[in-house]
Parts: sequence; C-alpha cells; structure tokens
Amino acid sequence: MGAAELTFPLVPRRRLIGLSFGAMHSARRGAGSDVAGSRPYLPGDDIDSIDWNATARLSSARGNDEFIVRERYAEEAPRVVVVCDRRPAMSLYPPGFPWLSKPDAIRAAVDLIADSTVRARGLLGYLDCGEDEPVWSPPRSQATFREIRESRVQDDEFHGTEDNLTRAFEHLDGGPARVPAGSFVFVLSDFLVSPTEEVWTAAIARRWDVVPVVIQDPVWERSFPDVAGVVVPFCDPVTGQVSTVRLTGAEARERRLANEQRYAELLAELEALGLEAVVLATSEPEQVALAFLDWAEGRVYRWAHSA
Repeated sequence: MGAAELTFPLVPRRRLIGLSFGAMHSARRGAGSDVAGSRPYLPGDDIDSIDWNATARLSSARGNDEFIVRERYAEEAPRVVVVCDRRPAMSLYPPGFPWLSKPDAIRAAVDLIADSTVRARGLLGYLDCGEDEPVWSPPRSQATFREIRESRVQDDEFHGTEDNLTRAFEHLDGGPARVPAGSFVFVLSDFLVSPTEEVWTAAIARRWDVVPVVIQDPVWERSFPDVAGVVVPFCDPVTGQVSTVRLTGAEARERRLANEQRYAELLAELEALGLEAVVLATSEPEQVALAFLDWAEGRVYRWAHSA
C-alpha cells in the first residue's frame, strides 16, 4: 500500500447537513451526483435538471408535454474533529520496546484522518484537554490543523486529567466551540478510563458521528503474558517511577482474565450504544489504515442492508 493510498472513506452514519461543495451526500437538495427523486418541472427550474428519458416516457403515455425534473442531494463538506486523550497512560510504551507505542499510534491515526478529510474536501479540527486550558482548533483548513499537529500531536508530554475526555465533550458542546450535528468526532484513547454512559449518550443526542478509536496494547492491556516467577518492571505513568514485582502463575492468569474481560466489556458497551469502534493494536501506518478501512466497509455494509 503506497503512501498516496493511505486514506479511508468518511462514511457517515446519516446524511450530512453542512457546508456545500464537499464530497459527501447531504440531506439537502442541491447540486450533486446522488439522485434524490423526481418531480414535475416548475417555471424557473434549470433546464439541465430535466430528465429527458422520464419526460419522453410520461409525455408519450399522457399524449402531451410533461417535463420531469430530477432532484439530487447536495454534496457537503464533512466536518471532522480529532479528540486526543492526554492522560499519562497514553504515553506508553517507550521507543525500543516491542509493544504498542500509543503516541506513535496517535500520530499515525491523526495523519490518516487528516489525509482522508482532505481527500473528502472536508474541514478538520482538533481538541485535547490537558491539565490547563483545552487545546482547540475548530474544523477549518488543513494549514491550520498542520500547525496544531506539529505543536501538539508531536508533543510527548501527556499530563491530561483522568476526566479529560469528559471535559472534551463538554467543550465541544459549549459556546463558540459548539460542533454542529453530523460532524465526525474521532476519539483517540485506550479507554481504560472511559466516559460514562451518560456522556456518550449526550454526545449521540447531539447527532455527532462519534467514532471511538481504541488504542490498547494487545499484550499488556487486552491480555497479559505468562510472567510467573519472572521479575517484571512496572512504570507508573503519572510519576514515572519504576518498581519491580514477581507474580505467581495464579496472579498472572487473574490479570489476563481481568484484562480480557475489561476489553470485551468495553467493546460491548460501545456496540450497545451504537458506536462502531476502530481498534488499533499497532502504530504501523499500513495496519492503522486497514483498521480504518474495515470500519468504513462495515458502515457501507450496514447501509446496504438497512436500505
């Protein structure tokens, strides 16, 4: 897969109501490629909108001139907001280790979402809530987003509070930062500290197209290795202190079962809320792109079977 192919289609949950001249089909009638329906010609209609085949059939059947106009859905510019979890645990794992680097996975996902938004002629925004004021860039030009990406996404400092995702959703819903209905909101997190069901439900009620991007290491977070009798170093992501522990076989199994159950419950909770998650277990750009393509294909499949 070449660099130019590392994009995915932004498949909306529903038709958009946004800015015109984008690449996505809207709920509004207007200039576009997707047919919305037909109706009789009215004075003032553009002659180019006449469906001549349908006009000929109807005129022949009725014996007089009956012009039919084909209406189309307008094409919209999708709004996309990337929300990044800045908790210290999202800084794992350091370079040089064979496990998932969450910062690298975030960067790969952000780059992919940005490139895919540009391809859809959309507007891109960014939000994270660190320990100070939120870092917020409303959905607008790629040039503006590029500045945020260089100054924030590349930053290795993760000092967000445990409730930073909840604060991010509150910020999106308030004052001048309010994000309109139909906007994609990609939430990048391990969700080991997840927003409450009420927060998710409120975001869905705003008619945002929320997409959780689950970034968890498959070895230490989605499962747990058999390290019985081995001295294992553990790092506190908040303080940076490293301590060593020796686990028994029973303790390792208990952690593995707990982690697997936690991961399964997270996916089940998101699915129950109607949220289709993207799961990242690697920071390799090609694999990240495949995960997002699977998400998009899943949406296309559901669209086709719900029509």
